[in-house]
Amino acid sequence: MISRILSGAIQGIDGYLVEVEVNIGMEAPGFFVVGLPDAAVKESTYRVTAALKNTRFELPFGRITINLAPANIKKEGSAFDLPIALGILAADGIVKKDRLKQFIILGELSLDGRVKPVKGALSITAMAKEKGISGVILPKANANEAAVVEGVNIYPVETLLSALEFINGESSIEPVSVDIRQEFQNHSTYELDLSDVKGQQHVKRALEIASAGNHNILLIGPPGSGKSMLAKRIPSILPSFSLEEAIETTKIHSTAGRLQNGLLTKRPFRSPHHTISDAGLIGGGRNPMPGEVSMANNGVLFLDELPEFKRNVLEVLRQPLEEGDVTISRSAGSLTYPANFMLVAAMNPCPCGYKTDPKRECNCSPINIKKYLSKISGPLLDRIDLHIEVPALEYKELSNESGGTPSEQIRERIESTRQKQFERFKETKIFSNAQMGTKQLKTYCQLDQGGKSIMEMAIDKLGLSARAHDRILKVARTIADLAGSETLLPEHLAEAIQYRTLDRENFN
Repeated sequence: MISRILSGAIQGIDGYLVEVEVNIGMEAPGFFVVGLPDAAVKESTYRVTAALKNTRFELPFGRITINLAPANIKKEGSAFDLPIALGILAADGIVKKDRLKQFIILGELSLDGRVKPVKGALSITAMAKEKGISGVILPKANANEAAVVEGVNIYPVETLLSALEFINGESSIEPVSVDIRQEFQNHSTYELDLSDVKGQQHVKRALEIASAGNHNILLIGPPGSGKSMLAKRIPSILPSFSLEEAIETTKIHSTAGRLQNGLLTKRPFRSPHHTISDAGLIGGGRNPMPGEVSMANNGVLFLDELPEFKRNVLEVLRQPLEEGDVTISRSAGSLTYPANFMLVAAMNPCPCGYKTDPKRECNCSPINIKKYLSKISGPLLDRIDLHIEVPALEYKELSNESGGTPSEQIRERIESTRQKQFERFKETKIFSNAQMGTKQLKTYCQLDQGGKSIMEMAIDKLGLSARAHDRILKVARTIADLAGSETLLPEHLAEAIQYRTLDRENFN
């Protein structure tokens, strides 16, 4: 007696097909799972046994062998519980085998037969569409997430018994549908607005430039100057999520098991604590999972108190900042997670925080300040496009009732600028000025004689690296785009250079 059920698993953020084969032999009773199962999959034998018994069924007499194919890929998680249980019942003649071929089935079982949510439902549903499979049976809690994929019928189940009755045609389940456009309209508004922040107009200008070109930015100022408040409002001025970006980011959160309410409709804002490990930030672990840089994909990664992070943790940021993804290698293979985020960092100018505050005295010695700042390496600093000083506010600014331009108006300007970049790079895989390579810099960032003189003077005085030189050109290109200029003018370059004045000698 043998049965076959289609299920799925995730590798990286993509789903792949798993065939659950169930054989009931006449040998001595036993229950075995093969096909490189991890501990959670092996423990399914206990969950499935209890769920069957508590749902009025008994295990068939004989040796039950479960094979998870392809057998050369390690299987992880608890999503195979439901297909294993249904496979056993099918091999015992209780479930109609011909109906099983129409679905991909996944779900974790509790001991009383309830079906609990699993990770990666969206990725597996997307895979089902690619394979031409039109139906997915999964936990009710995963239904809204999976229903984002068009062309696949999503059948939510709450118990093992309801799944059995549906497959046998004894009951019906209405497929779940989601109006994606309505989802975006209902959930894409932001509670925080940049107009909430009083004063700091030059910082808001820098944030607009950074958001328009997807540039990384560092905010430096004393405690209470508004660095965190400004950073938290950056998602409200970023371009609206496209459906492709939303699905990619939702896949990552689903894979990590941190998805709350279906499709993500707002750009993520991740703010890990400075005690985070390198694996927590970049991803990895014994069973590799996405880290904070991937959870912030298509959104903002905010690192507050930047020098307080461990040096080795900050250094692992180099690859994702340059490549836009993270590759985690293990003996069994390597996984790649998207990590195309905007880095926003904040720090004090010295250990006590008051070096640049004209109203408070700094008690830090030059040696302590140098030691504090040296926690951020030159190569990492080079990868941050804009360094902005955030001064303490005067009372006049705090008492001003007008906070400036609302986020919605700023976002409109930024979306217009991003559209220019999209048109400019439509023949490449580049989507923003921050991603430009050497070839694009030569084509779109040509300087006239005046611009070359300004750049030469800045390089000599600030001691900037070649990477910093390229970053200045990218920022200047974004400033020109915001101004509606096709050519880089000296004033665009001069403004870009001023956002590097905290670099090198002046910064230290």
